[in-house]
Parts: sequence; C-alpha cells; structure tokens
Amino acid sequence: MKANRLAVALASLLLCSAPAFAAPPASSAAPSNASTSNSTQSTESLVQKLMKPMSSTTTGTVTVEGKAISYKAVAGTLVVDGTGSKESTPEVAMSYFAYFKQGVDPSKRPITFIYNGGPGSSTVWLHMGAWGPKRVVTNDDTHTPAAPYQLVNNDYSLLDASDLVFIDMPGTGFGRLLPQGKDDAERAKDRKELAKQIWGIDGDAHAFSRFITKFLSTYNRWNSPKYLFGESYGTTRSAVLSYILETEDNVDLNGVILLSQILNFGTSVDGANMDPGNDLPYVLALPTYAATAWYHHKLPKYDGDKLGQLLKDSVDFAKGDYRQALFAGSTLSPARQREIAEKLHDFTGLPVAYLLKADLRVTGGMFEHELQNSTDTSTGRLDTRFSGPSMDPLGKESDYDPQSAAISSAYVSAFNDYVRNDLKFGQDMKYRPDVYGAGDFDWDFKHKQPGMHFAWPNINVMRDLAGAMKYNPDLKVMLNGGFYDLATPFYAAIYEEEHLPIPESLRKNITYAFYPSGHMVYAHIPSLKQLHDNVASFIDSTNNQNNGGNQGK
Repeated sequence: MKANRLAVALASLLLCSAPAFAAPPASSAAPSNASTSNSTQSTESLVQKLMKPMSSTTTGTVTVEGKAISYKAVAGTLVVDGTGSKESTPEVAMSYFAYFKQGVDPSKRPITFIYNGGPGSSTVWLHMGAWGPKRVVTNDDTHTPAAPYQLVNNDYSLLDASDLVFIDMPGTGFGRLLPQGKDDAERAKDRKELAKQIWGIDGDAHAFSRFITKFLSTYNRWNSPKYLFGESYGTTRSAVLSYILETEDNVDLNGVILLSQILNFGTSVDGANMDPGNDLPYVLALPTYAATAWYHHKLPKYDGDKLGQLLKDSVDFAKGDYRQALFAGSTLSPARQREIAEKLHDFTGLPVAYLLKADLRVTGGMFEHELQNSTDTSTGRLDTRFSGPSMDPLGKESDYDPQSAAISSAYVSAFNDYVRNDLKFGQDMKYRPDVYGAGDFDWDFKHKQPGMHFAWPNINVMRDLAGAMKYNPDLKVMLNGGFYDLATPFYAAIYEEEHLPIPESLRKNITYAFYPSGHMVYAHIPSLKQLHDNVASFIDSTNNQNNGGNQGK
C-alpha cells in the first residue's frame, strides 16, 4: 500500500511542542598536527601552505539529551588530487571538521559526511546550528542582536548516533583551489581551468567523492557504516555523489539523509516567471504560501490550530482546480479565472485584484514582497516565519531574505571565534562562509545524467538518486523538510520523491519527516530536537549492526 505523504507531513505537526504560529608538490597521506603560524606566513603563500594537509587535534565533551559524550575533534584540510595524468597533482585543498566519539570501535561506528549547499556555501550552518557539539544561540523568528553571541552545549548534536565530518565545498572555508605552474601566468591559466572543472554539478561531486575516499583512507574508516547528509543544494550534490561513490568508487552507502531537498530545479518557484509554460512550481509552492499566510495571521478562516486542515485543503486545491486552471492558459474564461483567484486569496491572503493581475502565478519573490506589504514588511524566503523592513515597498519582489539577515552574523562570528579558540585552527587564515566573493566563481549547472553521453542543461538529478538506489537496493533515503521553506518547498520535495524512476519495491526505502520550521529546520529548537531524534533513529536502524542496534553508540 502506498504511503500517504501528506498524512506524514501533517502528523509531523504533532511532534514539535512549541507553538508554530507567530507572536607542485605531491599531496601527502596524513595531516600534520599544526595549523599555520606567524613565522611562516611572511615567506609562504596560503596556496603553498595548502599544498600539504594541515590539522589541529583537540578533545572535548558534549552532553546530548542528558548523556555525556567524550570526543576527539580534528580541524584541518585535505588535499584532493586530480585524476588520470594528474593523479598525483594537487588540485584543491578542502577544509573539514571531524568529531570522533572516544572509547568505541571505529570500524563499527557510523560516520556521516555533512555539507550545506548554495552552490557556493561552506558548511558553517549545519556545523554551528545543527549537529556540532557547540550551537550558536539565535532568536527563533526575529533578528538576533549583534555581538556578543552565545555558544552553548548542543543538546541535540548527532554525535550520539554517528561520528561527524563537516566538509566545506572547494573554495570555501579554509580551502582553496591549488593552481600549478612555474610563474604567475601559468598559475592563473591553471586556476581558470580548475575553476571551470570543479565549480559545477559534476566537478563538485567528483571532488567530494575524492575527498571522502581519501578521508576514509587517512582515518581508516573504510569499514564503518557510511552516510551522506546534505542540505539544500547539498541534497542535489548527495544525489550525484551517492551515484558516483557507489558506481565509480565501490562505496556502498547505508543511508542518504536529505534536508530541504531540491533535485529538479524545474520545480523551483524562485524566478518561475522566467520559464513560461512550466506552471508546476506555482502548484508545488501553494501549500507553503498557505502555511506562511496562516503563520502571519492572514487567513481568518483557518485561525487557531487549523494548520493541518489548511495544508490538506491547499494541497487538494493545488493539484486539482488550481493546476487545471493554470494548464488551461489563455483558454481559461474570465469568470473561472476570478473564481480561482478568490480561492487563491483564501489560501494566500493576497488580494484578488493582485492575483488576477499576476495571472494567478505568483513567484516566491513576489509572495515574499506582497504578503505583509501593507506594513512595508518583507517575508522571509529561507524561513517564512521571519520578517523584515522592505527595501523597496513599491518593488515587485523582495530584495533580500530577512532570515539570512537575522542569523548570518551570529553563525559566522561564533564560528570564527570557536574554530580558533576551541579547535585551535586557522589563526592566520581567512574562513570563507561562501565563495561568492571570488571573482571567477561561475557555477556550471550542466549535468551528465546516468546513461547519457553528454551534459544536459536542465538541472535534474532525480535519475542519479534513482540510479544509486537501484545499484544498491539496500540504500535507505530519508527526506526532511520545513513547512515554512520557500527556497525548497516541502510539497515540491514530496513530488520529486514520488516521481523518482524506481520500482515500487524500492519505495519502502524512502522515509519522510516534516517540521514547523523553515529551510534551516534546526533554527527552530523544538524542530531541531525532533530532527535529531528522527535522524538518530534512521542511522540506528540502517547501520547493519545487531538488527538495527547501534553497537558504535
């Protein structure tokens, strides 16, 4: 019997207790045990230093849901070499932060490789907000005041279930591309080639696969149960990476954990008006519009504890009357268009006149700008529970994301303090939260799907994840999402999973969980607790030890 994914989503509402409404060199094998020093900074460039792996090892204790866990922390960089004729030539240094539980058998201990998305982002967000032993304190749905920020024990670190490796994508964190050449001109040319090769869907995934296999060798973890955890574009990466690891590197994974999923960018409501004729994004975003309007008290018909009913009603309308109306295009009669606009008003809180002028098609940016525009307020994108003053009340779309503005300083500042004072690494180096400031960063979105002989311009990696699940029929997949996420709407993620090209026998390998939070589910503490419990249970049930009992715990 097929699972009712919407029922799973609605049941998730009951799991979080807080209210969900507003009020030239060769790369070496093992890392050295020293970070950069002032004595060498003047004579050795950053790139030259990164040609060899670096690390700093410390120890600590974290208390997870009342249980103390002692761990070893390693902050460092690994050098990823090229392939083929460049097999021994360093191409990129990637920074990482690994946490190993002490006093257990590493060969039986699960290990989870964790990364954010972008593309172009480091993994500071999952590190400091979700799974690391320390967590930065931020306000739930309002702007966090400026420094000093508070760093606390993370009661919901994933260290109770798995060892953790936070990986910064190439060019972010303390990592950099490593161009080769005998002079500046040759190195500039090689850097341009490296940027083109690595900064793209396929090049990025291959860099991650080489990092992971090298990490497994460096730390002797080849026989550990292995997991991928990606957020946002990190889920796109996970689909491609899981296929590469299994089919090219002979690394079967125990599980792939997806947070705020996007596998097919054709489902994105961001800039959907740039793809006329594709009305699917508007359909899939409507339940998130509805949840957001409810949160900000714009839907009097659903006031109180009626979010569950609202989500069910909005999904029914979206995949029924609304989808049919959009499909009709210019053949839709004026009377029917108004009827649909009035129903849309009931689910979005937007004026009927505005919906008619928008031809029933409201992009994410338009919704964020208009929902609270009567008070010159913009609604968040990554987490629609957040709001902020509109940059341009007369504009068409929101000019910034209030949630990003509300928490980014806290995350970046707290991490830079933590990594140097606690992890003892990076004292004379710059940590890049993202690579967007690099002048030559230009992401290549073309992707060569499994079985294709050329790269395809449409961004869709569903066949990669399906291929990984077919190649390894025991692979388990866990999807997590937030009801208030407009970057990757939860119903779009359900739609993608339900359209994966896999046989019915493999659909039981996919589990779903949804939370009254946004893109960064963990920014809402009750949701973080439930996310932790769900992910820990997933790892415990899939690590192939003692019928699901985690001997490595």
